[in-house]
Amino acid sequence: MKLGYARCSTLDQNLDWQIDALTKEGCDRIFQEKFTGTRKYRPELLRMMDMFREGDTVIICELTRLSR
Repeated sequence: MKLGYARCSTLDQNLDWQIDALTKEGCDRIFQEKFTGTRKYRPELLRMMDMFREGDTVIICELTRLSR
């Protein structure tokens, strides 16, 4: 399964370009949230990690979307 993760840092920013890119990559499920990368608790990232199984692929648009 392909799992996608999209994040932006503020509520004013928009996730559309990331969601479009992840959809084009064929992600079966896309997790998205609006939290700064320095914040330790990100519920959607944790949900994705809980769902991740051997053989799955995680796709992100930029490394900075996953962490800082």
